[in-house]
Amino acid sequence: MANKLLGKCPVCGDNLKITTLKCSGCQTSINGSFVLDKFSRLTSDQLYFVEIFIKSRGNIKEVEREMGISYPTVRNKLDNVIEALGYNLQDSPDDPASAKRKEILDSLEKGEITSGEAVELLQKI
Repeated sequence: MANKLLGKCPVCGDNLKITTLKCSGCQTSINGSFVLDKFSRLTSDQLYFVEIFIKSRGNIKEVEREMGISYPTVRNKLDNVIEALGYNLQDSPDDPASAKRKEILDSLEKGEITSGEAVELLQKI
């Protein structure tokens, strides 16, 4: 039984590299320095979230329903995955446009505006 591939060092949290590949059939080994893909950096919780997000075709309401979590929690989990994949989040809490986007999305979550209205407002920012 094989172990799950680790993408992060359990001691320091740095990214791991693969140094040996071995064929389970003929036992041939290939040594070198192989990098893991970005998704290997994700925790099992993050991978589960990505799976649900993809299965839901990015529909946040569906993710909320399936995982039993609120919109802000879905957004937070998505932001964590984005950062774990090595991307910088462009929105800063001090950015006025970011605050306006959050206000619009909060209104959408509360049912104060429709998704169409939210799209229109977000496009104007």
